[in-house]
Amino acid sequence: MHTKILATIGPACSEKKMIQQLTDRGVRIFRLNFSHGSAEDFIDIINRIREVEKESNVSLTILQDLSGPKIRAGDLKESPMSINVGDEIHMGPSDAAAEYLNYIPFDHPRLLSDLNTGDIVRVSDGGLKFEVTGRKNDMISLVAADAGIISSRKGISFPGIRTSISALTDKDRKDLAEGLDLGIDAVALSFVQGPEDIAEAKDIIEEKGKWIPVVAKLEREIALKRLDEIIDICDVVMVARGDLGLECPLPSLPTLQKRIISACNEAAKPVIVATQMLLSMVHNPMPTRAETTDVANAVLDGADCLMLSEETAIGNYPVESVSYMREISSEAEKLFFEKKISPVEPARTGGESFLAYAACLMADKVKAKALVAHTDSGFTARLISSCRPRQNIYGLSPNCNMQKYMNFSWGVTSVDIPEEPHDHLQRTENFAESFSDFASGDRIVITAGHPKTGQERSLTNLLKIYRK
Repeated sequence: MHTKILATIGPACSEKKMIQQLTDRGVRIFRLNFSHGSAEDFIDIINRIREVEKESNVSLTILQDLSGPKIRAGDLKESPMSINVGDEIHMGPSDAAAEYLNYIPFDHPRLLSDLNTGDIVRVSDGGLKFEVTGRKNDMISLVAADAGIISSRKGISFPGIRTSISALTDKDRKDLAEGLDLGIDAVALSFVQGPEDIAEAKDIIEEKGKWIPVVAKLEREIALKRLDEIIDICDVVMVARGDLGLECPLPSLPTLQKRIISACNEAAKPVIVATQMLLSMVHNPMPTRAETTDVANAVLDGADCLMLSEETAIGNYPVESVSYMREISSEAEKLFFEKKISPVEPARTGGESFLAYAACLMADKVKAKALVAHTDSGFTARLISSCRPRQNIYGLSPNCNMQKYMNFSWGVTSVDIPEEPHDHLQRTENFAESFSDFASGDRIVITAGHPKTGQERSLTNLLKIYRK
């Protein structure tokens, strides 16, 4: 299977035995949800993942998912509060609640100051839509466009509005620093609004003297207006359909998913599709027909990774969920190859993009067993991956961080190689000769950087057919 599976760790799968079973069925990335804990709560789980990684001799990536600024209402005077279409309500500081009949306590004056008449506010985790009609000091007036009920502590969102609150809270900054000390391999930022949010996270990582990939979770409508800038600076993109589906009109969500995936494919950046992919399997041993179609369509759209959340974290069937996701993905990949879409010509220009595409064409024409890419930064492996070849891709690197990063890319198996011999081509040929999955006579297409005399290193500039 080429599509990567990302599983969320929770009470249903936190023991070593379960982590081993999920790994055996294809999970290569484990998500730790820091909305439900701090760094010290994950120490034992991280140790168990590392034990499974060592015993299984596979590279496993630990993804820290930061909670971000989840904006919620306060405690209502009467909960739940019934709302009819056209009702006027007020929203503002908790200490003013006693003065009004329909009032939503909201102690975020900076956010309210960002709103103007005509702006849309969604309350009750997106279930009810309101329009801003006026302002009085730190309070705003709203008119209901929907009927329903509002309960205390429900989420509030501001579709399409850039707010002055950062994607990184004080808790996130603390969690990230402590997570780096524990050895996380990647970090996901919630409620990203623009590239500056990614830059702030990268600064924190750099201050710790480290490098790990940063995942931009697209959950806000405003982020889509700066999609190209975000893709350019981040290392991985996540289509986080839960909150994105609350911010954007729900009927537009499928097309938004396709547009985001396409943009990531063109930029050769890995992209994850997340939220409710096999949600019914929290309680049932098999998915619905609609869920199987959703998973398959995400693969056909070009997703690199598919994420399971509640299904593995708290569900009754975590192992079965992973097994179904793997089987559905494999069937979708068969259709992809049957339609002879592979390899895909890259949209990027430049020598390295063309070399990656040429490697895939060559592998297809000579019926190569695999593609092997020596890569210091993972870039060549990602370029080859974006062409979606039929063959497995082996990304060779002596850099542990890059090995973990390559686990996000479609079809790429990361391989730890020694730093000797110095010559990259020699390293790749040594791997091809010693790798047990390659039989005598197999053709392998190799890419590597071959420096000129006197150069220490080179960008990928070499393409070779190697016969074992």
